[in-house]
Amino acid sequence: MIISAHDLRKTFTTRSRKGTQTVEAVKGVSLEIAPGEIFGVLGPNGAGKTTTIRMLSTLITPDAGRATITGHDLLKEPAKIRRNLGYVSQAGGVDDQTSPRVQILFAARLHGVPDAVAATDRVLKQFELTEFADRPGRTLSGGQQRRVAIALGLVHSPPLLFLDEPTTGLDPQNRANLWDRIGELREQGTTVLLSTHYLDEADALCDRLAIVDHGVIVAEGTPAGLKREVSGDVITLRVDDLEQAAETLRPMTKEVRVDDDLLRLYVDDGEHTLPALLRTLEERNVQLKSISLDRATLDDVFLAKTGRSLRDTGAAA
Repeated sequence: MIISAHDLRKTFTTRSRKGTQTVEAVKGVSLEIAPGEIFGVLGPNGAGKTTTIRMLSTLITPDAGRATITGHDLLKEPAKIRRNLGYVSQAGGVDDQTSPRVQILFAARLHGVPDAVAATDRVLKQFELTEFADRPGRTLSGGQQRRVAIALGLVHSPPLLFLDEPTTGLDPQNRANLWDRIGELREQGTTVLLSTHYLDEADALCDRLAIVDHGVIVAEGTPAGLKREVSGDVITLRVDDLEQAAETLRPMTKEVRVDDDLLRLYVDDGEHTLPALLRTLEERNVQLKSISLDRATLDDVFLAKTGRSLRDTGAAA
């Protein structure tokens, strides 16, 4: 395993006029990540995603637990680990005043890359930045700046890359472009650990993922496998009597959940189950206002594991 982490924990203490407050950001995270994987850490803001990545990338020291990263002990050999990884923070770290070429060349030399100029040209081409390579950073679009940030993290060809919320703030076109670039890294053998609160991003990019909430992992597996655990299909109803409908339909489903004014029914085969559900509601005189049939999503997984929707926490679709 390129990352093997066991029971990592981190607590922060803050001081203010109201006194001292202790926050358990990570409460015991364990991960096993194989070389060449794109592994995602999915969860709402404040779930502990960034703290987990910052511990694994040696930026902060865990209070407890142990880990081996690229074959080196996290606590005893942090310098050796740093030589084998790239790290791109949420902020990105692109300088406004200097050009991408200058910044990437500096990073290459800082990492001791033998032919820093050739390495710089390589990543500029890889991330389609050659056309903008000599413009000041402040003149680049958000998507271009994120690509520069990832190029900075990859110029020394590390086997492991950490991406913390890589597409936050990007428009759909730039997000899709960056997804393509990240997907290409897998083909080149680079292991990617990324954090995200975007459901579609985790579903589209990740070979495996861990869903985190309040500093703990609540589910782990492939996106498809996690969705199969919840159910094959989800029928969402809006009716005039949620409680009566829930009790009436419960025996015909795997699971029933009331989510605000919606009734979510988890079934194995929605197309064949739906007609029987509708007949039952009609027989019980339950008025149907709207209905939808969908495949289970990662939001359904989060809902099943935590009792609330990831969308309701402020995460995006």
